[in-house]
Amino acid sequence: MPAAATPPSRTAYARFIKPLMEWVLALVAFVVLSPVFIVVVVLLAVANSGKPFFLQRRPGRGGHIFRVIKFKTMNDRRAKDGELLPDAARLTAIGRFVRKTSLDEIPQLLNVIKGDMALVGPRPLLEEYLPLYDETQMHRHDVRPGITGWAQVNGRNAISWQQKFAYDVWYVNNLSFALDIRILLLTVRNVLRSEGISSETSATMEKFRGNQ
Repeated sequence: MPAAATPPSRTAYARFIKPLMEWVLALVAFVVLSPVFIVVVVLLAVANSGKPFFLQRRPGRGGHIFRVIKFKTMNDRRAKDGELLPDAARLTAIGRFVRKTSLDEIPQLLNVIKGDMALVGPRPLLEEYLPLYDETQMHRHDVRPGITGWAQVNGRNAISWQQKFAYDVWYVNNLSFALDIRILLLTVRNVLRSEGISSETSATMEKFRGNQ
């Protein structure tokens, strides 16, 4: 009886080469982009009353919770009942530019350097979504979450949640050096084209409410 094939997420590339390679790339990228990082921090601090960042709990590999570092691109304006206004109403002018140019991903390079994230992998989503995934969708957590991923270069926020999760699981099942390089190149192309920033019904992406 032939031996079972090694899952892509457990190969030597996935376990050793990919983390080291991405750590080096993230460190170099953060140093190169540090002048841009500083300018964006100052502009967002002015737009958001001195609050250019926020930390948010996100599930990583194996569902382990970490705090993702994000630029604060939306203000905290609320309706009369105290509820936050919709994303489109809270997205600041500088925040819209930061999102359109994908500069909002720069702080997450620090998460890659720290080891919580990868450059390439399924995006880390909200902690509240964990109980909503079906058994297949949960496999998106078999690898570290990424700044960019197969779903991001195939529609980003312009595709449905089910499509997004299908792409995430496909990536986990086909992880390889060649695929990661392809995703990185496609990411550069999409950033230059500003593709997939918004969904059809939201300025960003509407919440996932389950598979029903």
